[in-house]
Amino acid sequence: MKRRAFFTSAAAAALCPPGLSALYAQTQADDALQPLWPVWQAWRDTYLDFGGRVIDGPQRAASHSEGQGYGMVLAAKMGDGDAFRRMAEWTDANLAIRADNLLAWRWLPDTPERVPDLNNASDGDLFYAWALLLGAEKFGTAAWRERARGIAADLVEKCVAPRPDQPDTPVLLPAEHGFDRPGSVIFNPSYIMPAALRDLAIASDQPELEQVARSGLALMDQIATQGPVPDWLELTPDGVRAADGFSAHSGYEAIRIPLFLMWSVNMSHRAVTRAAAAMAQAPRGQAATVLDATSGAIVETSPDAGFRAIAALADCAVHGGRGAAIPPFTVDQPYYPATLHMFVLLAQIEVLSSCRPI
Repeated sequence: MKRRAFFTSAAAAALCPPGLSALYAQTQADDALQPLWPVWQAWRDTYLDFGGRVIDGPQRAASHSEGQGYGMVLAAKMGDGDAFRRMAEWTDANLAIRADNLLAWRWLPDTPERVPDLNNASDGDLFYAWALLLGAEKFGTAAWRERARGIAADLVEKCVAPRPDQPDTPVLLPAEHGFDRPGSVIFNPSYIMPAALRDLAIASDQPELEQVARSGLALMDQIATQGPVPDWLELTPDGVRAADGFSAHSGYEAIRIPLFLMWSVNMSHRAVTRAAAAMAQAPRGQAATVLDATSGAIVETSPDAGFRAIAALADCAVHGGRGAAIPPFTVDQPYYPATLHMFVLLAQIEVLSSCRPI
């Protein structure tokens, strides 16, 4: 399929310094992803340092298990073995410091103790394990598959709990510690990435992860009957309610939900259609980044291209369009929307070919 070129060769060269680009001359994406190679180079040369650390500039230039997992998924998809190995090595040296197979969730460059909190983040572990599976297949390193299996086992043991109002239904906790209350649990719907959970369940023989994907989809469908899915929920014996002390809006956490569901081939899910309708109300050149989870009214917007890309892909997926108004990728945005932008471009090629950028 002929796809829109996101960069001219001159623009790509400007974004990718010649010295760095030469280091990756022998790495190539699969044929279907070739149009994204300059975009990947731009992302890599902007947000990944040479030591393998993905840097989230607005968050104190920190690195998170989430960012390392996200970056490694991108590298595996793009066939960039050098970048993948550097990220894997940095992560294992700096975040794989717990007694189990899970990762500490954050590394800070500006504190004497770089990892002050050993708690994990289950979405970071999920993406890191998924990346290791993809990397094992792409680059032929069996040890990465075994590492992913160990992470999967510990996720099930330490971060899967019964839903209080449905004891036979497992849910994914945001971390091992800090999200269970007497008789209830805190739940983050955006931590559910069905494709990653399903792949990891099969590869690790951990069916609970596939059950977690199903239960998360069912819960989001239930919530989306009332409005956009919020960032956080509290699951109690009496049902679902807003989580006291956590964001009740559908904001920067939940903005990932329609993207992850579309990428997992759940385009008609109610959470996607609800988000698409709300996002479509944003002013021209803006993305709705925070929504009132009851009314769907826009609370906050952003001009960042990555957030606008999610809205464009969702609109196309829901309405069956031929082409989507996905903006060109730019590094003139923070790490988070830039990374989600990359995910949109991958999802479009892999599962929504009719929504090619126009």
